[in-house]
Amino acid sequence: MSKQKQAQLRKSVAPFANSNTKASIIQLINSIVPFILLWFLSYQSLAISIWLSLAISVIAAGFVIRIFIIFHDCTHMSFFKNAKANRVVGTITGIITHFAFEKWKRDHSIHHATSSNLDKRGTGDVWVMTVEEYADASFWGKLSYRLYRNPIIMFGLGPVFLFLISNRFNRKGAKRKERLNTYLINISIAAIYTALILVIGWQAFLMVQLPILFIAGAAGIWLFYVQHQFEDSYFENEDEWDYVKAAVDGSSYYKLPKVIEWLTGSIGYHHVHHLSPRVPNYNLEKAHESTPPLHQATTITLKTSLKSIRFRLYDQASRSFVSFKEFKEMQKNAKTEKSGITLKTRETSFEQK
Repeated sequence: MSKQKQAQLRKSVAPFANSNTKASIIQLINSIVPFILLWFLSYQSLAISIWLSLAISVIAAGFVIRIFIIFHDCTHMSFFKNAKANRVVGTITGIITHFAFEKWKRDHSIHHATSSNLDKRGTGDVWVMTVEEYADASFWGKLSYRLYRNPIIMFGLGPVFLFLISNRFNRKGAKRKERLNTYLINISIAAIYTALILVIGWQAFLMVQLPILFIAGAAGIWLFYVQHQFEDSYFENEDEWDYVKAAVDGSSYYKLPKVIEWLTGSIGYHHVHHLSPRVPNYNLEKAHESTPPLHQATTITLKTSLKSIRFRLYDQASRSFVSFKEFKEMQKNAKTEKSGITLKTRETSFEQK
């Protein structure tokens, strides 16, 4: 894609990078109010059946994801035109979703600025190693990476790590504003938890809150993972890296059923979001439909996205993800080829003698 076409593509999406106050307020109401009601219903259902309560918690978790998308838009300053309004709503939704607003805002902006850049990995993204890096890694390096990419750990322990550790502590060197925001959100969560436990008891509280957080966390990690971990995703070193190509070729269009698309705030249009982070979630679909070149983005569905679970390493030679099994086959073939070349060299040397 030429620089001229790239500039035109960004220009085509620009009209959608405007928030609508009415639409934003409506989304706040139809996201937060149902969540509170579902939380209450889940608690009330404990007297009938724990399974009924759990079923309601699953739906409530969907609304947590929707609230997170509002939080996410606020970190991009795209949910409202007013920066202060974005910070206030972002902090409130951060309390509900258990994410530190200023901390995540910083990390996520770095993710957008470096997504698919092999030389600038490590902040706000999923850990990706190339085939060469993994081959050269130590035993402990390989083990750490294998554990990290294990689905049980990533989607099972991942939510626990996010909610209890990653989002609760400030990074080293964080500025005062960022530190204070994290403290405010932590204190608010602790106060709400204490109040609810005093009213309904700790057992009932945990039976409602834990499933909601875990399901929402696991689903959220899955969405973040699959939006960049698809077979022919784009990755380049700094000297070849391009922002627009990283957005369109390095982010997927996750085509989801309409109900799930609504609950996830249309974040499946991730290629549009990376191309223009200032487009609020309720404009992402419109931007996609109105911009034909974006229709060429890699499209994945619920069924095809399951393949990404086996994607482990990025092979720069083939420009695609490979599994650990495929990596072993590549290593075996490389050794066989090397042995063949060595044998041929020896035979040639013998004949010359």
